[in-house]
Amino acid sequence: MADAPSSTLAAALPRNPAIVPPRLYTVANQKGGVGKTTTAINLATALAAVGQKVLLVDLDPQGNASTGLGVDPAARTTGTYELLCGFAALPQAVTATKIPNLDIVPASVNLAGAELELIDLERREFRLRDALEGKIERWDVVLIDCPPSLGLLTVNALVAAEAILVPLQCEFFALEGLGQLTRTIDRVRRALNPKLYIAGVILTMMDRRNTLAQQVERDVRQHFGDVVFGTTIPRNVRVSEAPSHGLPVLLYDHTCAGSQAYILLASELLHRRRSGVPARPQAA
Repeated sequence: MADAPSSTLAAALPRNPAIVPPRLYTVANQKGGVGKTTTAINLATALAAVGQKVLLVDLDPQGNASTGLGVDPAARTTGTYELLCGFAALPQAVTATKIPNLDIVPASVNLAGAELELIDLERREFRLRDALEGKIERWDVVLIDCPPSLGLLTVNALVAAEAILVPLQCEFFALEGLGQLTRTIDRVRRALNPKLYIAGVILTMMDRRNTLAQQVERDVRQHFGDVVFGTTIPRNVRVSEAPSHGLPVLLYDHTCAGSQAYILLASELLHRRRSGVPARPQAA
């Protein structure tokens, strides 16, 4: 495996542990197909299930997070597009889901044109931060689901967030995508959001029968140490089936391996938040 971008990742982590845990996380990876939206949906559900009040912001024009939580496209008349463009304030953009304690700002097809429209708006990189700042106190955790690309939508998410959760597929090219993301984070830190850091890397689509996947996991943990969550998310057919029913996997089949993994991931994230110490990588 190619050398991991250890120094770049280290730069994306906080130099001093935060005493107050972050409230607002971006779930991001510039590489598609790594389980980003699946993680956002099911982590949000698991946190809500243990009593956390959670807001999920769907910033992906595909709207998969909204679909995966059963929000009908016809009901998405106000959402992230209106929020970014200043046509609605946060209270008007929030929709309650069928899951207690979990709300969503849904994405509609209008969001696909937001990249072009944002170019001409003032504070175009700060639109989401301005819309959320001082207005999210009623939620314990806010998760932003990003598109799998680097554009103004993803930049808005990185500027608004306090911390980043990075889903990372256990496959050969995973570290290349992580390197691109950490370089982007470093640029955002220097220019737009100096407090931004990586709160954790989540290994997804893990198949322990696959020797290569096991090697990738060993390499990632060796390079990045405790920044990687101890919980891994397995490949699981029930996780893949759940979105077609408009349900997170924890409601679709709470006994399957995927559901149990997301429950453990939520528990681990809450433990990190309570400890007040962000994960930091081992020396390269």
